[in-house]
Amino acid sequence: MDAARLHAESIVFDGLVVSKWSRPVFEAMRAGGLTAANCTCSIWENFRESMDHLAAWQRHFAENADLIRPARTVAEIKQAKRDGKVAICLGWQNTSGIEDRLEYLALFKALGVGIMQLTYNTQNFIGTGCYESRDSGLSDFGRDAVAEMNRVGILIDLSHVGPKTSEEAIRASKKPVCYSHCLPAGLKAHPRNKSDAQLKFIAEHHGFVGVTMFCPFLKRGTEAALDDYLEAIEFVIRIAGEDRVGIGTDFTQGHDRAFFEWISRDKGNGRRLVDLGEIVNPVGMRELKDYPNLTAAMLKAGWPEKRIRNLLGLNWLRLLGEVWGG
Repeated sequence: MDAARLHAESIVFDGLVVSKWSRPVFEAMRAGGLTAANCTCSIWENFRESMDHLAAWQRHFAENADLIRPARTVAEIKQAKRDGKVAICLGWQNTSGIEDRLEYLALFKALGVGIMQLTYNTQNFIGTGCYESRDSGLSDFGRDAVAEMNRVGILIDLSHVGPKTSEEAIRASKKPVCYSHCLPAGLKAHPRNKSDAQLKFIAEHHGFVGVTMFCPFLKRGTEAALDDYLEAIEFVIRIAGEDRVGIGTDFTQGHDRAFFEWISRDKGNGRRLVDLGEIVNPVGMRELKDYPNLTAAMLKAGWPEKRIRNLLGLNWLRLLGEVWGG
């Protein structure tokens, strides 16, 4: 099968997109043949600010109904594919939006938020992020939050979470959890990258790994191309297994430098956590419209069609089915 046809027929699910939401971005997502994505709508925000973002998404859905639709179930993702629209799965990269109220988890689930990262880079009520100097693990409130997320059907994300907090969350969760967007430390040592032991541990507990292409964490940094991204995916597959891996690009299309400054500081305006440097995607995947290039690169690398379909999206859908149902 040729790459264009394979890409067009495949379910393509991106485990993390945090672009500057606008009609041009939605057009680029559809032009790239993206079926669905975990779309970030809260990072450092509190309850009120997170609600504001959800209100903005309601406007996006109304004003761009020809391009996008909300999706809360696997069935709705598949229907979006048939309708030629991009399914938007709302997600958070932090739990700051619930503040200290467990009952808000059910509220936000009812409003369409189906994926939540426990903590973004630093400490919060639930646990510790990957840039804290000391990882104190999952708090008792965090254990209650994990149990409630399991109950209401929110996928737990550990991408920016510290190693001890991640391990304790994996053990505490009764449902599979994920690293929605990470890279292997075995190819580049970095606080945001996951060790071989971490990748193996989450897979052994029926979890999932979305592999990011965010260049600061790739082996060759800003010099990276699609081959470097495929190398990272293959590295993770060797540890976690082919059925436990997918894509999670971390596309930031449309954002300016102020956004990267904001995400790079503790709580948005505190100490600098990391110097991200120049933000560019790998050569061949510079923009959201370039998803077909990834499929073509996988075929060129000799990957079997079944593996490609699974990595592009079917593996993600199986995970979401386990956590969300439907």
